[in-house]
Amino acid sequence: MLHSSFALIALGALAGSAAAQEAEPAAPTPPSPEAEPAGPDRRPNILLVFADDQRVDTIGAWGNPAIQTPNMDRIAAGGVSFRRSYCMGSSHGAVCAPSRAMLHTGRAYHAINHRTMEGCRTLGELLGESGFQTFGTGKWHNGRDSFTRSFSAGRQIMFGGMSDHNKVPVVDMEDDGTFSEGRRAEGHSSDIFSAAAADFIASAPEDSPFFCYVAFTAPHDPRDPPPAWRDRERPSLPGNFRAQHDFDNGFLKVRDEKLAAWPRDPEVVRDQLAEYYGLIEHLDAAVGRVLAAVDARGGERETIIVYAADHGLAVGSHGLLGKQSVYEHSLRAPMMISGPGIPEGQHLTALTYLYDLYPTLLGLAGVGIEEQIHGEDLRPLWDGEVTQVRDSLFLSMGKTQRAVTDGRFKLCVYPEVAHRQLFDLASDPMETMDLAANPAYGAHIARLEREMATWRRLTGDPDPLSVAEPGELRVDLTGAKRKPDRWQPEWIREKYFDPPEEPEPPAEAKEGEPEKSGS
Repeated sequence: MLHSSFALIALGALAGSAAAQEAEPAAPTPPSPEAEPAGPDRRPNILLVFADDQRVDTIGAWGNPAIQTPNMDRIAAGGVSFRRSYCMGSSHGAVCAPSRAMLHTGRAYHAINHRTMEGCRTLGELLGESGFQTFGTGKWHNGRDSFTRSFSAGRQIMFGGMSDHNKVPVVDMEDDGTFSEGRRAEGHSSDIFSAAAADFIASAPEDSPFFCYVAFTAPHDPRDPPPAWRDRERPSLPGNFRAQHDFDNGFLKVRDEKLAAWPRDPEVVRDQLAEYYGLIEHLDAAVGRVLAAVDARGGERETIIVYAADHGLAVGSHGLLGKQSVYEHSLRAPMMISGPGIPEGQHLTALTYLYDLYPTLLGLAGVGIEEQIHGEDLRPLWDGEVTQVRDSLFLSMGKTQRAVTDGRFKLCVYPEVAHRQLFDLASDPMETMDLAANPAYGAHIARLEREMATWRRLTGDPDPLSVAEPGELRVDLTGAKRKPDRWQPEWIREKYFDPPEEPEPPAEAKEGEPEKSGS
């Protein structure tokens, strides 16, 4: 774990470009003079929409004609798209919990208690103290106390990692900061959370800005969109589809990977992709209702709109279904921002993390940051002051996977099976051609090894890159036993589990704790 201010400043120096290093971006930052309110508080509202498990190639405006996402496209057209944004990773299979903690604290997961965010000032907490009305709805996977610190109001809150989309357990936040009795909300999760957000936006007083956080549980499985959205043309397989993963990455048997049999049947994967796309298109319609509520407010106060997701998902890529890998499809995530002073239709390829939103939004709100953080303010990118905010980017997953990329070359290390991969992302963006054994690339490997060592030291990564007795590299899961989790609806159990089995017993995990095999 990182503890010292020195280590945090050093990480900022490592991550920044030459221009950013001179300014020491990781140091505390005062409020932006041009953003400080004078007289009436005229700062813009902030709407932060956060999806769950969304691949970066599932947005129409980002180049996928097979999916219809007019509302996500609207945000992209009206603002800046960060096309190389990443979740840093996770200490366990429930990647969403550390990802959300990083978003709300601006820190790498190695340096925080992601279950509670104790000892960190959250995004909502700082905005609230500066005069924002703060509201949260949807998924919160980081404990009740941190929600109370972050928001002054909340409705239709789901504490935990996942649920059946049509049987969502929710509570409301009372005026005294306590929570109502739990209940099962009526309807689909995306409709439930978008309605709560739209109601808040419509009723929020006009005399101060609001911060509205909408955390959808779609398109996380169960891949169960409403029937009208499920009946759609099946997408093509991803270009890096494989029947099985080539080797043991340490997460081949987690819950997510059991949603289809091994080896992966191409037709089954296409069916699941269609259901996944249906969830995203239904989610897009829900986002549209939230945007309509913003439009209906009128008035002089403008709104900053952020759309992002906690990480990606495999859904057949590399023989995987889940997100527990360091491949691009799983740890890259959508991230877009639009609003006053932000260029329209700009697409940037600088290396960014989701947790960069923390200093970026606080900066746009004129709120100073007194703590040391890892995130970088992204405004200089779209203003054209710099072309990058870090020279390299570090990824990690549990104890079994590490990666570092300079934007072009990417080195992946698998300590427990003594295996490495090297990809040239410029010529091989789908990561299908491993160059690690080619001696012509030895200098790139050596350089990235040094870069990874520096990142590991400065993040406090505790796990070794080699073990005394590596495990078996290759594994064949053909015919491996699967059992559906308790959240899969009956039609999914009947379609994808043969013979259909009863789900695991409904022993609930404690709030804020990861599920045993990921959620």
